[in-house]
Amino acid sequence: MKTIGIDIGGTQLRAAVLDENYNIIDIFKTPNDRSLTCRENCDKLIDFICSQNEEFSGIGIGAPGPMNMKTGTILNPPNLIGWDNFPITEYFREKTGLPAVLNNDANVAGLAEALLGSGKGYESVCFMGISTGLGGAYVYQGKLVNGANGNAAEWWNMIVNEDPYGHKNANPGSLNEQAAGSGLHAIASRIYGQETHTKELFDRYYSGDATAVEIIDRAVDVLAKGIANITCVIDPDIFIIGGSVAIFHPFYIEAAAKKAKQYMNFPETLHIEPAKFGDDAGLIGAALLIETAKK
Repeated sequence: MKTIGIDIGGTQLRAAVLDENYNIIDIFKTPNDRSLTCRENCDKLIDFICSQNEEFSGIGIGAPGPMNMKTGTILNPPNLIGWDNFPITEYFREKTGLPAVLNNDANVAGLAEALLGSGKGYESVCFMGISTGLGGAYVYQGKLVNGANGNAAEWWNMIVNEDPYGHKNANPGSLNEQAAGSGLHAIASRIYGQETHTKELFDRYYSGDATAVEIIDRAVDVLAKGIANITCVIDPDIFIIGGSVAIFHPFYIEAAAKKAKQYMNFPETLHIEPAKFGDDAGLIGAALLIETAKK
């Protein structure tokens, strides 16, 4: 039976129809319009679902946190203005008559990569997405490990150095603030004394700018420590790393992997692969939530 995958983003909302093998066969995209309520925005996705002359097993929803996965409620995500305390799974169930499941956007991307992507066939899979922010997921024996309160695999908030910089809900010195796009932007702007976006920082790195090289080298080191720290706790079979920073700057991940081995007891066991599905991972993983929720 076909499944619906939903990807809730700060700027765009997407819904996809997936077949029994989780291939995307139809997709709908619409802006996340801040002039509309969260319900009005979701109604656009619901109209797409209801227009399909199909039977579906359910609706899987991936969205930014914080959230309460047990109740299916979006709590207070910083990039979803006006969506606070929205019981999204209840709303989709009422409007469509289908079962609905909610999970973190990074978790669903990791689920797709673990079950069908670069992690297929491995028992213990760690996913890390490095873009503007740094998200993560841990999949063990085919199931997401969410933790008691949905905080498992939140690598982004792992403290990796003593830098005092932090924003929103992030710890100062956390992996997100030191190695993801937003953190690199903030650090570079502070050091250069002017607005310096992440792309500009990497451009300066490639041109051999000494300051940029120092910033990126430090980021590589803290990312390496983050990877090594995760192995101390989880010791996964494989790390899968995706996200725009990883895609456009593969040397960054390769350098961190090499450096991480210096911090590990058994460096030969470190296995890192690039993500397979790109932006579609969220839709595929959201659809997979329906099946994995039954296990």
